[in-house]
Amino acid sequence: MPVDTVRTLAEGIMADVIEDLAALVRIPSCAFPGFPSEPVIQTAEAVVDLLERYGVPGARLLDVPGGYPAVYAEIAAPPGAPTILLYAHYDIQPAPLEQGWDMDPFEPEIRDDRIYGRGAADDKSGVMIIASALRLFGGEPPVGIKVLIEGEEETGSNLETLIAANPGLVRCDAFVINDGGNMKAGEPELTAALRGIAACDITVRSLKGMAHSGAYGGAAPDALMALIRILDSLLDEHGDVAIPGLTRFEWEGGGIPEGDYRAAAGVLPGVGLMGSGTLASRLWAKPSVTVIGLDAPPTEGASNSLIPEAKARVSLRTAPGSDPEESVRLLMEHLHASAPWGVEVITAPVHTGHAFMGKTDGPVFAAAREAVAEAFDTEPKVTGSGGTIPLLTTLQRLAPHAEFVVWGPGDERSQVHAANESLDLGELERMIVAETLLLEKLGDSRAENPATA
Repeated sequence: MPVDTVRTLAEGIMADVIEDLAALVRIPSCAFPGFPSEPVIQTAEAVVDLLERYGVPGARLLDVPGGYPAVYAEIAAPPGAPTILLYAHYDIQPAPLEQGWDMDPFEPEIRDDRIYGRGAADDKSGVMIIASALRLFGGEPPVGIKVLIEGEEETGSNLETLIAANPGLVRCDAFVINDGGNMKAGEPELTAALRGIAACDITVRSLKGMAHSGAYGGAAPDALMALIRILDSLLDEHGDVAIPGLTRFEWEGGGIPEGDYRAAAGVLPGVGLMGSGTLASRLWAKPSVTVIGLDAPPTEGASNSLIPEAKARVSLRTAPGSDPEESVRLLMEHLHASAPWGVEVITAPVHTGHAFMGKTDGPVFAAAREAVAEAFDTEPKVTGSGGTIPLLTTLQRLAPHAEFVVWGPGDERSQVHAANESLDLGELERMIVAETLLLEKLGDSRAENPATA
């Protein structure tokens, strides 16, 4: 199909797409421990229904032992055509109102051609891209299709164990991962690398119980102050991660204009950026560390006492090429070695996820470049991402000859994982066009079978 035809077809279904995306956003499918399971299951069932209504036959729930179900579907490949696996996830991050929401996160609103609500961008938009592209083919795409929509991407996936034991589920010629995004709307990006993750908890103990800060302060160590000293040791004077032995390198591709980055990150005026080297290297090729949780007495009602115990959760983003288990070990070793005054330190790993590096010189990636350039009327950038999709390394191991395309419709205003998450509806439409064109191009090239060339 010519690009103009695809654009016309996509435009014709956008009213349905927006309505169905809003319906998915209304369901609080948070798969984190402590949240109700019913909405997660409800969303999985809603995705099966969506695929069936959009013309994908045989969509079904895939039981994931120890976790929430994935949604799975297959369409057989025409003779000589490659098989493409389309991936997204339907689970979401929590959306507590104290994050700063100015709306109910699960009552989607449309303002200025953006849809607001938790999961609108990450990653229920990815679900809609997959369903919509297949709908434009009337359920008969020119390539074989496997659809895999996960229900635990945000929490630590149990899906990897299932597919490792059943590799035929994901065996294909190329993966299209609809969980990426762009720095700016209208300026498409293809993601070639993602950082991994290694997180641990640290507990510091120094006293048997709380002690009067006037009577004992100055000699008896305060556990919270000790923890602060330990956490401060994670960065050097430049703001680079100071943990010895971690993988890091210089990014050799294109970068990000600092002004765009500052605007997207919401860096306040006058606040400098941390770290050294190019901005692209800091974001995509070097580790970063964040304290994502802290257990300590709240300021409200605080007493003048020494704190006997304090706890923090430390999250380390690791560079492509890192071993996540080794990275969390190095992190915990550093925390122990940095403890002052002989305080007791207890560390425990929380979770890890592999980094990812894909090839950019193959025919599928080239077809993706062409498809997204036609859909957006501009050439895409090849970038990395500081985010993590641990499943990709497992997929890469099970289908070592398959290429990866990682893209998505999020932009600098999407506020992924934060308050007032949103999605540009024009960007969503362009990504539906891009995905449709990619499948068309891979089908048109079946004589050469570019995915296995």
